Amino acid sequence: MLTRPLGRTGLKVSEIGFGAASFWGHPAFPEAEAQAMVHRALELGVTLFDTGPAYSRGRAEPRLGRALSGRDIRGLVIATKVGTRFEGGRVRRDMSLSAIEASLEESLRRLGLDVLPLVHLHGPAAEELTPDFIGGLQRLRGKGLFQSLGVNSFDPAVIEAALALPQVDTVMVDINVLRPERVVLAGRAAAAGKGVLAGMPLAMGHTAPRAWRNLGIRDAWYLARALKTHRADMVAGRRFRFLHGRPDITGAQAALAWTLGVPGVSSAIIGTTRLAHLEDGAAASGLALPPDLAARIATAQALT
Repeated sequence: MLTRPLGRTGLKVSEIGFGAASFWGHPAFPEAEAQAMVHRALELGVTLFDTGPAYSRGRAEPRLGRALSGRDIRGLVIATKVGTRFEGGRVRRDMSLSAIEASLEESLRRLGLDVLPLVHLHGPAAEELTPDFIGGLQRLRGKGLFQSLGVNSFDPAVIEAALALPQVDTVMVDINVLRPERVVLAGRAAAAGKGVLAGMPLAMGHTAPRAWRNLGIRDAWYLARALKTHRADMVAGRRFRFLHGRPDITGAQAALAWTLGVPGVSSAIIGTTRLAHLEDGAAASGLALPPDLAARIATAQALT
C-alpha cells in the first residue's frame, strides 16, 4: 500500500481509505464481520478511516471505535464529520458551533481518541462559511479537539468557497469515472494546498453489471438505496460496463486507478462489507491504467 501527502496538513494517508459507513455499520451486518473488515484493512496497510456520527443511523462511528480498540493506531488518520447527527429516527443537520463542539467531544469518546486527526464539515452551505464561523472552528481546534479541518460536500460551489479559506486543510468530494468534471476541481484544490479525498470512487458500483436475482440482504439494501437516490448514476454507469471482465485488471481496480490518477487526489475511500472486495480495492494502490482502457474511459466520459 502506497501513501500520499494529504495536502499541507503534514499527514500521510494510504492511497485506499476505508469508509466506515452505510451497511458496514448496520446492525444486520454482524459486529464480528465488521471488525474483521477493519482489521484486514489495517493488515493491508490502510491508514485512513472515514466515518461520521450520522452514518448507519448513528451506529458506524461507535462501531469503528470498537473495532480499533486495543489496536496500535499510531500513524492512522481517523476522520469524522460534524454538522450532522442521527436523532429521532432521521439525520438532523446543525452547523451551530455549540452543536459542533458537542459532536467533537462525542466523537472523541466513541472513537477512543485524545484528538481527532481530521474533521470534515458535513455538507455545509457556502454562505455558512463566514469569518465568525471559521473563527469559532479555529477556537475549537485551539482547544485540542481536532488537528485538521476539512469540508465534505458534493456541491462544487461549496468546495470552491472552501478553497478560498486558508483555515480549511482538506476537501472531500465525489470523484469517479462518472464525474470527469471533478478533475478540474481537484486540481484547483491541490493548487490551493488542500488535501483532496475522493469519496464514492467506485461510483457506488454503478458501472458493474448487476445480478437481480437471489440478492442477499446487503445487496438488496444497496440496490434499494440506489433506486431511491442514484437512478441517474445507474443509467450513466452502463456506459462503463467495459471496465469489467478484463484479465489484466478488475473493474474496481480500473475505477480506483482512474480516480487515483486525478492530479491532487491523496486517497480514494471505499466502503464494502466483503473481504474480497476490500482486498481487490487495496490492490489498486500503485496500479496504472492500461492506455487502451484510459482511452475508452475518456471516450465514454465525452458522451456524458
